[in-house]
Amino acid sequence: MLHFNLTKITNLLARPQKAAQGVYLKDLAEGAVLDIETQHCHYRLVKGADTHVRLSGHPMFCPEPIEVNIEGSIARRESLVPSPGFIGRGLYLVYKHPGFDRIITTSRILDVRKLD
Repeated sequence: MLHFNLTKITNLLARPQKAAQGVYLKDLAEGAVLDIETQHCHYRLVKGADTHVRLSGHPMFCPEPIEVNIEGSIARRESLVPSPGFIGRGLYLVYKHPGFDRIITTSRILDVRKLD
């Protein structure tokens, strides 16, 4: 489980780089839909309340839409602290799945598009 009582320095290091293109979940209206293409899967995300979303697109973890909690994105798989609520190109999406007893990290995000 992630621990969010971190120092200011650690939080600064966890922020996405300015060049990272993406979206913050807090900036999306409830019901907004994102198309997220990673190196290995193509996800569909429907925004719920806060960081809760319905996610689908992974053959094992979410072949059908399931409610998960988005932790954010990380720059490297070894990173421990995600950029909270941010989904960015070139990063790895991190989320909590109700059916698994661990945090799930996707392959590198190639593109993030908001669908109308």
